[in-house]
Amino acid sequence: MFTGLVQATGVIRRSPRGVQVQWSLAPGGGWGPQSLALGDSVAVDGVCLTVAERLADGFRADVSEETLGRTTLAAKADRGGAVNLEPALRLADRLGGHLVSGHVDGLGVVRAIARQPASWRLELGWSDPAYGRYICEKASVAVDGISLTVAGCDPTGAGFWIAVIPHTWASTTLAQLAVGDGVNLEADLLAKYTERLLSAAGTEAGPPAESISGAWLADHGWV
Repeated sequence: MFTGLVQATGVIRRSPRGVQVQWSLAPGGGWGPQSLALGDSVAVDGVCLTVAERLADGFRADVSEETLGRTTLAAKADRGGAVNLEPALRLADRLGGHLVSGHVDGLGVVRAIARQPASWRLELGWSDPAYGRYICEKASVAVDGISLTVAGCDPTGAGFWIAVIPHTWASTTLAQLAVGDGVNLEADLLAKYTERLLSAAGTEAGPPAESISGAWLADHGWV
């Protein structure tokens, strides 16, 4: 589990066995490859990878066909692309972003980038519009592993935009994005669990839809 607060950036390349990630920047001289242990989980552009081999300046990870097909890692590894890096969350850590699983839901595309007086406006769209149902104004979304807040969206949520502050812009790979680039997107876990619970209404897994009332929600700790 992660929080979407990037701790370093690096470069990903193909290796004879999976991919190799090399550190390029650890903001403030913080977390780096010397902190890694075999079996550690690392979010690489929002994709949870396991350290299979420690290297002097990074690590090697095995990557499944499912991960390569669902994310931007294959394309980035082929060209030696920049990636965002984050260590797994510890139970004692502050949750500064939002809960991010590192399991990418789907790809998105950069539709527009605009410089604002105090921020950057980043417009994105889901490649699969069906995932738009998880997006709403002020919702959380992970973009290449970065916890960001939705500033606004179209009626379906398939297209949305984000206001990115200068610190995030400078400390991550967002500044390297161009219109048309692909990004890894993970919707808020709470939205997906809520949808699953509500879809179970009327089955053995949940109460009948007509029984869900304010009193029922209160009795079950939802409000």
